[in-house]
Amino acid sequence: MEYGLVGLLVLIADIYAILKIAQSGASDGKKVLWIALVVVFPVGGVIIWYLFGPGR
Repeated sequence: MEYGLVGLLVLIADIYAILKIAQSGASDGKKVLWIALVVVFPVGGVIIWYLFGPGR
């Protein structure tokens, strides 16, 4: 049960990050790279995006 809740929280964080990346003023190429990073590395990608992403 705990793993399901953690997975759901990671999914919500990923969706939030992808939406924020898509709405950012970054170039299309940077958006694609950030979204790919979040999709390939769900937990680490969100953390890296939060620390260094577009708008930071």
